[in-house]
Amino acid sequence: MKDTKVGNCRKQERGRGVLFSRGFTLIELMIVIAIILILLGLAAGRYEKTVQRQREVVLKSDLKVMREAIDNYTLDKEAPPQSLEDLHQAQYLREVPIDPMTQAADWVPQFDNVVLSPDQTTTGITDVHSNSAKVSPFEGTAYNTW
Repeated sequence: MKDTKVGNCRKQERGRGVLFSRGFTLIELMIVIAIILILLGLAAGRYEKTVQRQREVVLKSDLKVMREAIDNYTLDKEAPPQSLEDLHQAQYLREVPIDPMTQAADWVPQFDNVVLSPDQTTTGITDVHSNSAKVSPFEGTAYNTW
């Protein structure tokens, strides 16, 4: 068998016929595709974790802002808000945020008989929680307990 190079191809002469070796074999292509699919699978998993982590960060931030708004409203008006919409109407919140876990503004307000000042005469919202009962994969607690 004699090898010679013609252009970009190798020409192998075997007996009477001429065999040109051009491109990749099916096995080589399957290996490359398998490696690409494995890398895509790893990237997709990391992407999902990153998205979930960011939703948790947004949830914590929204809860903190709403809780501060509830406290400020209660101290300023000497009465707690009766709904989250009261905070928006009184301009303590630009808008009632959307719960990143449920993708809706379906927060669960907590009503208590706690008073923040001696001048407070009525009761109302003292805290707010997410409506999602899902458990955080990072902290191991349900979102509605945060």
